[in-house]
Amino acid sequence: MIRKVNLKRKKVVQMRIKPGLILLVVALIQACSVKKFIPDDEFLYTGARIKIESDTTIKEKPELKAELESVLRPEPNAKILGMRPGLYFHYKAQKEKPGFINKFLNKKMGEEPVYLSDVDISNTEDLLLNRLENRGFFYSRVSSDTEKNEKSKTASASYELKVPDPYTMQSYQLDSDSLIVYRNIQENFDKTLLEQGMRFDLPRLKAERERIDLHLKKDGYYNFNPGFLIFEADTNQYDKKRFDLFLRLKKDVPPKSVIPYQVSNVNVYANYNVDEDSLTKNYERYEDKNYFQEELFFKPKRLDPYILIETGDYYDPEKSRNTSRRLGSIGAYKFVNIQYEEIDTLATDSLGLLEANIYLSPLKKRAIRAELQALTKSNNFAGPHLGITFSNRNLFKGGESFHISGNVGYEFQAGTNGEAGRNSIQLALTNDLIIPRMIFPIDINEDFFEYSIPKTKISLGGDYLKRSQLFSLTSLSARFGYYWNANRYVSHELNPINFNYVKLGNTTQEFRDVLIENPFLQRSFDQEFIAGLTYSFIYNGLVDLGKKHVFYLNTNLDIAGNTFGLIGKEAESGKKEVFGLEYAQYAKVDADFRYHFRLGDSQVIATRLFAGYGIPYGNSDVMPFSKQYFSGGPYSVRAFRTRSLGPGDYTPPEDGDVGYRDQYGNIRLEANAEYRFPIITYLNGAFFIDAGNVWTSKVNPDLQPEGSEEQNQPANIGQFSGNFINEFGIGGGVGLRIDIQNFVIRFDLAAPMHDPSLPAGQRWDFDITNPVFNFAIGYPF
Repeated sequence: MIRKVNLKRKKVVQMRIKPGLILLVVALIQACSVKKFIPDDEFLYTGARIKIESDTTIKEKPELKAELESVLRPEPNAKILGMRPGLYFHYKAQKEKPGFINKFLNKKMGEEPVYLSDVDISNTEDLLLNRLENRGFFYSRVSSDTEKNEKSKTASASYELKVPDPYTMQSYQLDSDSLIVYRNIQENFDKTLLEQGMRFDLPRLKAERERIDLHLKKDGYYNFNPGFLIFEADTNQYDKKRFDLFLRLKKDVPPKSVIPYQVSNVNVYANYNVDEDSLTKNYERYEDKNYFQEELFFKPKRLDPYILIETGDYYDPEKSRNTSRRLGSIGAYKFVNIQYEEIDTLATDSLGLLEANIYLSPLKKRAIRAELQALTKSNNFAGPHLGITFSNRNLFKGGESFHISGNVGYEFQAGTNGEAGRNSIQLALTNDLIIPRMIFPIDINEDFFEYSIPKTKISLGGDYLKRSQLFSLTSLSARFGYYWNANRYVSHELNPINFNYVKLGNTTQEFRDVLIENPFLQRSFDQEFIAGLTYSFIYNGLVDLGKKHVFYLNTNLDIAGNTFGLIGKEAESGKKEVFGLEYAQYAKVDADFRYHFRLGDSQVIATRLFAGYGIPYGNSDVMPFSKQYFSGGPYSVRAFRTRSLGPGDYTPPEDGDVGYRDQYGNIRLEANAEYRFPIITYLNGAFFIDAGNVWTSKVNPDLQPEGSEEQNQPANIGQFSGNFINEFGIGGGVGLRIDIQNFVIRFDLAAPMHDPSLPAGQRWDFDITNPVFNFAIGYPF
């Protein structure tokens, strides 16, 4: 096939900053000045700085300075690009007739003014000295000063701290006593957070008490509290600034606090109604637990593996948390409440008894959810979609849930290259049966999955797509697999059985001509039957909201056709078939790595790297169409529309567009970076840059598209080579996000910077006059 390449030189857009624009910016800054509103006897407070002087090197000085700065109060008014918009709108709203706009802006962005008179210098000095003493710097001194600027009517404060050598710990010991609790503390004393030579550090001592309390709780000390522990420092034995640290219990600690507790009975209310607050007397004894339910709602045999609290065990809060999490993961319960009740424990007893009561409030057994969507696509197709899902929970009284999802969609084409009138109808039906346990021919020890019990998912589905004047596409799928969480961060999904049957039919002559001209595309549709195995691994560190550096990794493995390769029979075409169907053989692996750097104040630098590779072999010359990679779109390189980038430096023809360009590949590389920042209330902004593309491999050169000899285009257009860096599509832009309780509506406007489809030497051009608008739900990465 001869490819048409556009050799027209694009007009380069040059941006010049005009003097009038500079004057406009200056006028805007002056207009937003708040100096004229500041009372004559006041100075606007702009903040404070701290200077630390010490005769010796201070360990962890940046952390110490950050803690000291955290006590500086009050915070000065926010400043953006030299202006204080929040303060400005507050002042404007105080006018006699502020107007609706000023009132609205003050409500959303307004800030009360912070003056120098609002700063309590003496109290701040005391707080700074207190923090220094908590960190072992006793007998420190602090001096302060204020600096006023009469011209700008602003003022700042400064604090100078003179810090002596800190007190350091020589030894750490536990007092001896006959109480059994001392023995339990001593058993775990080698895991202390305190070490010889450390300086006196009050937050670290508090953390040590919390560690001991956690250890004792796991040993059954139900009524213990970290406040019962006290540290004593002795400096009498040393001339220099050293001390011995002793740990003991406070006097008059309640006797019930220093004895362990044992679970004497476990009661499970499998169908508890929070509103009625009524408890049934009917129960069944199973595995030393009492299962209360008026009528059989949940089989005790199926519910028991989720409960880690056992009769005879010592009280352990971690088992309670894990039990609550596991029960909540079943999908049949709305609330899980675990309560402990003391049973006849006396002050003289050496062992207390607890009764564990587990209250489980179920979700509604049946539910229907409807969702209406209005979709627009990059190929100018738009139209409504209606989705309906019916759910039946706890189907067989073992936590099973059955979901039937139907989707009906109609799309019409507004116009492409002057041609309009095409439409498509899409019908889909999916059935999912989720069983909250592992269905496997061999029994697997439940202790192997400590964090959560794997779920078994069986899916059957079908899709029908009718594209007018082109083709119809029917697909049937079946899947059997498992998914589970290994811990708080890691999750797995394994589908050992995965079938997909695709049938292309009712093709028009127009579409058949496209397939004839592009054998690479035709072969991708010929693979009617896909059967294989898929596996996904996810590490999600983004759940740690308090961490500054967080990571995310999603890797996927997809292998198809190996089993059928052993039993397939060769057909007249030379390809192997099973049940009269040609099946696909390929291996595909990809990885999505993300790193977020949280700057504070809801500011984030988010980055992402994606790499994917699929290789057809055996019965396949090319990857099936549904398994190919594509680039561009709201979750990819946003300066290019979906499926409009690549492969490589390929330039699509200008004449005709049937909605199926051959801009896909079996290799994909992408990199993204985005700076996110808050604007106002639920509105956030972003600046971003994306780079990426797709390529084809050299597995079967005979199927690669031919180039144009007249235009000196190579025959291996789109193939991956050592020149791949110069074939990246690069774009950047700005975005707005409406974030309401983690539901994000995203608008991105991007323009290409480097377009690999253009001739060499013309690719670098920030084409800001032709931006691409993206609308999506959720963050891209």
